[in-house]
Amino acid sequence: MAKKRQAENGPTFEQSLDALEGIIARVESGEVGLEESIEEYERGVELIRRCREILERAEQRVKRLSVEEIERSGGSSPSGETDDDDADEESAD
Repeated sequence: MAKKRQAENGPTFEQSLDALEGIIARVESGEVGLEESIEEYERGVELIRRCREILERAEQRVKRLSVEEIERSGGSSPSGETDDDDADEESAD
């Protein structure tokens, strides 16, 4: 199931990162000319965008799981602060 989802959604974070590292190595080594370097750069930008999207989704999943755990444990955060305390700290920033 995970492999099917991966194929539908594109490369994994690790695959994208590996591809990005390959691009960087090729461009830095001078193996490619100017036009190909620009194309590789564009591909790299897309890979970075993909990695960021994956990380953002992962962060949202972790936050959602944390909220669910807090709700199951009676409404206080793992550090002992309530959600209201967190909101006050965020508004002070």
